[in-house]
Amino acid sequence: MRNRGRVFRDRTQAGAVLANMLGEYRGTDTLVLAIPAGGAPVAAEIAKQLGLALDLAVVSKITLPWNTESGYGAVAFDGTVRLNRDLIAALGLQPTLVQEGIAKTKEKVARRVKQLCGDRRLPDLARRAVILVDDGLASGFTMHTAVDALHHCAAGKVIVAVPTGHAEAVARIAVTIDSLYCPNIRQGLSFAVADAYEYWTDVEESAVTEIMRHFH
Repeated sequence: MRNRGRVFRDRTQAGAVLANMLGEYRGTDTLVLAIPAGGAPVAAEIAKQLGLALDLAVVSKITLPWNTESGYGAVAFDGTVRLNRDLIAALGLQPTLVQEGIAKTKEKVARRVKQLCGDRRLPDLARRAVILVDDGLASGFTMHTAVDALHHCAAGKVIVAVPTGHAEAVARIAVTIDSLYCPNIRQGLSFAVADAYEYWTDVEESAVTEIMRHFH
């Protein structure tokens, strides 16, 4: 699958491919954590096929005021903040603007946790193996922030499972975790997660809520 496009029908089929790679965790106490929204269908299929518990690791980008598609950092479910200091310096972002962005993103993460998880608290992750799942790895910044949060929660083992990823992002994240599973690694200046899928659409938060309803 290396350097090929359209290798997965959709996120569910990509999850099935990953489940086959993750067979050693079948029926264990390992927790599957999905980064919503796009990671939820992938993670749900892994959890279903391997008989594992599923929950969410909510992470949101700290976006630029003039471009909500681009971010200079991210905030995780436990309040962990990771900043792209090189980008902040390159853009000349003032500290007050950065702090405002962090505060707004923390509020956004809290709202999404409440909306997607309700009153359900994340299980204790201390010394527990966790499979962290998203639908792809482009820059990898959001995933890095989620990994930081799991380390802060003293997770016993951190495994990242993504259907597709840019080679450089995969290499960067691999050195920070215990294991990484990525069947479709691609190189080149142009990379889009969507290019690994035949059928691609945004995942609505209502769909994430419905997925989680089957596991809780």
